[in-house]
Parts: sequence; C-alpha cells; structure tokens
Amino acid sequence: MGADTNRGRAMCSRYFLDADGNIIAYTFQVPVHDRIRRRYNIAPTQEAPVVRKAGDGAREAAMLRWGLVPSWAKDIGIGTKMINARSETAQEKPSFRSAFRHRRCLVPASGFFEWQGEPGHKQPYAIIVGDQPLFAFAGLWESWRSSDAEVVETYTILTTEPNAAIATIHDRMPVILHRAEWDTWLDGTVEQARVLMTPYAGPVTLRPVKKLVGNSRNDVPEVLDDA
Repeated sequence: MGADTNRGRAMCSRYFLDADGNIIAYTFQVPVHDRIRRRYNIAPTQEAPVVRKAGDGAREAAMLRWGLVPSWAKDIGIGTKMINARSETAQEKPSFRSAFRHRRCLVPASGFFEWQGEPGHKQPYAIIVGDQPLFAFAGLWESWRSSDAEVVETYTILTTEPNAAIATIHDRMPVILHRAEWDTWLDGTVEQARVLMTPYAGPVTLRPVKKLVGNSRNDVPEVLDDA
C-alpha cells in the first residue's frame, strides 16, 4: 500500500534505544544515569531518557515521561495527545511555544518504528538512520505540577516532512539532528533552532519486522527480528 494509508497517524509513536547507559553518557557527554537501560519498544506515557541543559549549563541525562503536558494543563492525560509536535507550528502553539523557547532537549534513539498497510494488516518497519547506532531526535520538555503537588517532567518529539525513503510509508518523520547540531538545538536562539527542523538528508533503512512490536508490553530484542 502507498503512504496514503497512514495519513493522519501519529509520528513518531514508537522508537527504540539499543544502547547502555554508559554508551549514552559517552556519546552525549553527560554523567552516567543509573536508570537508563536498553529499550526496544518505547511507547507513549512511558519514561525514557532525554538530554538537556542543567541549571549549571552543563548537559545532563534525565528520565522523563513521553507525552508533553503543558504547565497549565489540568490533567496529565493531555500528554497522550502530545507525543509529537509539528515543527512548522511548535514555536507558535500555546502547548509548545514556551518549551520551544526555553526547554529544548535531545531524545537519544537507535531507530524508530512505522507501520504500513490497511487496519488489521499493517506491516511494522524498523527504521535505522544510516550507520549511526545512536542518534538524537529534536525534543521539547516541560514540568507539570498536579493538584497534590506531584511534579512530573514530560517530553515530546518534533516531526517534519518525510525524506524520500520515509515518504513511501508515511507523510511525517521525526526531526533527526546531526551531532554537530546538538549544541545549537540546546543553546541556540529560536531562529537558529528553526532552521534545524528539516527532513533528514542522510540514508535511512526501512526493514520489515515482526508484529510483536505492536504490543508495547513486548519490550524485548525480538521486536527487531526480521519479519
């Protein structure tokens, strides 16, 4: 089936991080975080690592909940609708504009999943970025306080138009940052950040995998096995 079967679906809604905490610490130049582990099927509302600037200006890794909850939200459940932010409008939308200005982050990943086909018969694909075993999505993060004063930190992944390979199965793709762009994404002005949100120009590989990935409880290496 063509890309039209996936028009309007969330993107990106699943990804994986096949790297140990010490590898992430070395790659992103952050202290080792003892809660980071290999993940094969990261899904919305789950916790996963992001890299952001700490109060002292240095980079840090932190475990945040996937699905951004604006500070003014009444209910944490709104985060399930905000796992992604469109790069074209994120700097203007009330839900994202404050984070876009002040709380950008890197979301470490080894790849992501997308589905193609008709409902009930969709084929999942694992999408790998060139020869990079570890890369970063462009992300935003927020801090939300519940009515009983519980603080929850959340994040979203920016999306953009697809490159030629991704366009064969979907009309959006996550914003993938080159390593040389990481500092600009974290520290740059809004204008500097905006120019980074373009379709990834490098090679990507789309590999059909087993439907095991469709259940988020299957957070096991086998979800990456060939179909």
